[in-house]
Amino acid sequence: MTRRILIAAFAGIFALTSIASGNGFNLNGLGTRAQGMGGAFVGVADDFSAVFWNPAGAAGFRQQLFGFYAADLIPKATYRLRYEISIPEVYPIDARTQTSHYLGFLGGYYRQVGPKIVLGLGIGTPSGLGTTWDGGDFVTTMGGTAYELSSKIAVFSFSPLIAVKLSDRLSVGATVNINRGNFNLKMPGGYGDLGEATVDLGQYEENMNGWGIGATFGVLAKPIDTLSIGLTVRTPSTVSFNGLARMSNLSFYGLPDTSDLKRKITWPLWIAGGVSFRPVERLLLSADIHWTEWSKLDRITTEYLDSAWAGLMEAGGADVRVLDWADKTQLRLGAEYTLDATTVLRAGYYNDPAPAPDTTLNVLLPSHTFNALALGVGKTIGDLQLDFGLEYLAGKDRIRYADGGIETYGLSIVVPSVSVQYRF
Repeated sequence: MTRRILIAAFAGIFALTSIASGNGFNLNGLGTRAQGMGGAFVGVADDFSAVFWNPAGAAGFRQQLFGFYAADLIPKATYRLRYEISIPEVYPIDARTQTSHYLGFLGGYYRQVGPKIVLGLGIGTPSGLGTTWDGGDFVTTMGGTAYELSSKIAVFSFSPLIAVKLSDRLSVGATVNINRGNFNLKMPGGYGDLGEATVDLGQYEENMNGWGIGATFGVLAKPIDTLSIGLTVRTPSTVSFNGLARMSNLSFYGLPDTSDLKRKITWPLWIAGGVSFRPVERLLLSADIHWTEWSKLDRITTEYLDSAWAGLMEAGGADVRVLDWADKTQLRLGAEYTLDATTVLRAGYYNDPAPAPDTTLNVLLPSHTFNALALGVGKTIGDLQLDFGLEYLAGKDRIRYADGGIETYGLSIVVPSVSVQYRF
């Protein structure tokens, strides 16, 4: 019974691990100042992270500007399997991921080229994370073999930008996003029917990369000096992945142990609106609402180019995966307080609901509803701005009932970050 539960869960990972920008595996924003304000930055967008949040914000830059942001994502996931009744030779599972570090970054450069035009370039990682489990925690479900269980995912974006100040109160901006995606995956292959026998397929490994293109459009309006309203739209981007899969035990049965594979993943439409307001000179308040069209991720198809692999994966249902994700909306709040001429303090909060239903949960790409808290501090030294931030994402446990077993998934993420910005 345990074996059936875990094999079903692992089989679903073939497609799911490709969705780097899904809830829980998304960086949820770039830039330490924005992070410290809970990512409520669409209506602010006045530092080097504008290329991500709202390209229209760059239209206000009157000096050359360079900035760099680095973050360390430290996830901690748990998986527990218990049974309502005791079953001989079937054991519960209590697994925790190893401590891992996944680095994210953003670099941005901007230069005014005319009275009303600013050009820029951003290079960063809008998505990237992963999990690493101790295979020994799952040996009772994998024929006594401690297979490796890990995922490492990253998306790199190269984004040239143009921003135009249409008037003193209205700016627009746009970027072209050239996206490079790659990931590594290790997991048990599960069981397959080869001839008249059902056999353990061994260790499965997959390495893929690919390119896609999209765009971001932004508008920033300032009806009065103390109020700013922003709107950002990031278009869908389809990344065409190519790579190589390996299954360790296939050669024992006269089959090739590797196959080339192809997969197309569409990062969905993202629309965000934001408002920032200064009730007093020292205090900036901001609020955002972000909507992502996750329902477009209905199903994912993988093409295995080797004919033997194609037949095996089709028979096991691993070539097409139904996701049934739902559109989700994030609410974000932020505040920045100027302590003195060189120091600012920040705080923020956001709620990030899980797009995946219980039926698509798995241990290599957990999907949780997060309540996130963030704190930050900034220090100005002449034309140099230093920012430090810390974010904690508390994931709500998810419980699933299957075949007499009770599965509990947990996840929390700690994200320290630092940014350096210089105007010249």
